Amino acid sequence: FGALDMRLHHTYDPRGEQTPFELQHELAERYAVLPPLPDDRFLCSFGHIFAGGYSAGYYSYKWAEVLSADAFAAFEEAGLDDEQAVREVGRRFRDTVLALGGGTAPSDVFRAFRGRDPSPEPLLRHSGLA
Repeated sequence: FGALDMRLHHTYDPRGEQTPFELQHELAERYAVLPPLPDDRFLCSFGHIFAGGYSAGYYSYKWAEVLSADAFAAFEEAGLDDEQAVREVGRRFRDTVLALGGGTAPSDVFRAFRGRDPSPEPLLRHSGLA
C-alpha cells in the first residue's frame, strides 16, 4: 500500500495512459500474495492513505517496526543464548525505554538504549530482505 501511495503521489501521471487500477495491478505483481481480481476497485475504498488525515499515521506503523526490530537486534547482538548478556540488555531496555517513557523525546530514548540512531537494517534482515 505504501508503494502504491508513493507511486500515485510522486510519479503517476493522471494524464498518462495508465489508469490507477492498472498501476495497482502492476504493483500487485511485485508485492501481493494473490493478484487482485480484474474488476477489483480497492483503491476506491482505501481511506487509510487517500482520505481522513491518516496518511502519516499509516507510515508510523512501519517506523514502529523499524524501532522494534532494531531494539530486538540489541538482544541478538548480545547473544540470545547468553543469559547474563540478555539480562544486561534487558536492564538497559528497562532503564531507558520503559523508565523514560513519554517524559523524554522518543529519539533520545532510543539513542539512550542503543547508543545510536535507529537503523532499518535489522527489519530488513528479519524480513528476509537483507
